[in-house]
Amino acid sequence: MNLVIDQGNTVCKLALFDAAFEPVQVMHVEQLDEAYVLDVLRTYAPERCIVSSVQSVSENVLHLLRSNVDFFEMLTSKTRLPISNAYATPDTLGVDRLAAAVGAWTLAGGKPLLVVDMGTAITYDFVDRDGCFRGGNIAPGVNMRFRALHQATHRLPLIQPEVDFDAFGKDTSSAIQAGVMQGVLHEVEGYQRLYTQFQGELLTFLTGGDRIYFEDKLKSSIFVNKNLLLIGLNRILIHNVST
Repeated sequence: MNLVIDQGNTVCKLALFDAAFEPVQVMHVEQLDEAYVLDVLRTYAPERCIVSSVQSVSENVLHLLRSNVDFFEMLTSKTRLPISNAYATPDTLGVDRLAAAVGAWTLAGGKPLLVVDMGTAITYDFVDRDGCFRGGNIAPGVNMRFRALHQATHRLPLIQPEVDFDAFGKDTSSAIQAGVMQGVLHEVEGYQRLYTQFQGELLTFLTGGDRIYFEDKLKSSIFVNKNLLLIGLNRILIHNVST
């Protein structure tokens, strides 16, 4: 059994994998702590573990994990990967972006891939047909855009994202809703057109918590997988255990 841990900006996910690509169980906590990790270790007794984090993880938690599994990996820019990395500054590349790219490659390797991860920020990353991570872009996430409009103005209210939004607004609230949500929708479609120019037809993978607002509205075919990053982490773990 493999234990995969992804500490993001706002939530931590723990997933258990057996021989399959998809996790057999996914758990969510706000922050890792020793008591929770110890309970997971005692309940499931994983043999291998990988941790990816965009923020600091307690040394006590890391020591607990290292001491209770046969193989432990902390994902960094030095970790061996099943894809190559052409990013100019690999030490500054978010490990979450790299793991999501590996997840997409695991599910559909051999074709050019656009990976759109809609979390606190929205990342757009490109993997070519040879399995090389070419880089991508980082944009403000949905809620960040709503907060920016509210905080940078005197009279615009703070709006929450909704699954159903109009093409254009008919009052201030719906204008903000449509402006942000339509803007993100067209942004994704624009990147699909742009990246297609590089290597022809490509597959688009959509993941991250805010994917729910757009997955039914994109015109071109996409693959939606909420566990894409976790799948990538598990594939990286397997790669390092076997090499």
